[in-house]
Amino acid sequence: MDQEDKATLFRELHVPGDPFIIPNAYDVGSAKMLAGLGAKAIATTSSGFAFTLGRPDMGNVTRDEMLDHCEDIARAVNVPVSADLENGFAHDPDGVAETVELAAQTGLVGCTLEDSTMESSQPSYDFEIAVARIAAAVEAAEALPIDFTICARADGVLLGSYDVEEAIRRLQAYEEIGAHCVYCPMPPGMDDLAKICASVSIPVNALCAGGFTKYSRDDFAKIGVARISIGGALARVTHGIVTEIGTAMLGFGDFSGLSNAMSANEVDKLMKAGEA
Repeated sequence: MDQEDKATLFRELHVPGDPFIIPNAYDVGSAKMLAGLGAKAIATTSSGFAFTLGRPDMGNVTRDEMLDHCEDIARAVNVPVSADLENGFAHDPDGVAETVELAAQTGLVGCTLEDSTMESSQPSYDFEIAVARIAAAVEAAEALPIDFTICARADGVLLGSYDVEEAIRRLQAYEEIGAHCVYCPMPPGMDDLAKICASVSIPVNALCAGGFTKYSRDDFAKIGVARISIGGALARVTHGIVTEIGTAMLGFGDFSGLSNAMSANEVDKLMKAGEA
């Protein structure tokens, strides 16, 4: 598939009540393996990628670094790729629009954009600027020759800077100005997520991490979710395994954890199945 076909397919995958799972890969290898396992689309993860560079999440990767990373993944796999582009690497709407234009040039077919400032003193943009930033992103996306999907995020609940009602106000405003999908990561519970889904008529992305991992795809489908991502959870699971086995090995001389390793041939087979 070329980028245009991938973009069209990606947009069509968004069906409220029939969610597709879009796992977040943290490097080319994990992306190929997930595609080889049957993922219909792949997302990137800002935290997972930052960890591969030995850095924390939230504003510690440059736009050029992120776009190069996204291009590597988009060109490597045979499925659509959407990127976690944090806050668009810009405070002003024009800068966000430019990031969308550059993202499309990498082979991506969509992105998520946060209302996070990346500053602890004021974690979230004020309502008006948050909406203006998404409006600029949507305008840039609509000017592209492909169906580039903008997923507009309201991250204040996750960051503790506003409540679910304010998140819904923002998501409804994003819908009004043309966002293709909306996303409020980690609301307090499933009832809140159901309320979010009911508050808009466009597709809703749900983050399956933390307490939400006890729910199945069918549970998310019942409340109207259109797609399910996992954020940096897979990367953190990987780092958890490194910590567990590394602690046993280096602290106690216990190498038994390595016995669970996947064979190199199995890894190669999966990556081959998922590559472009």
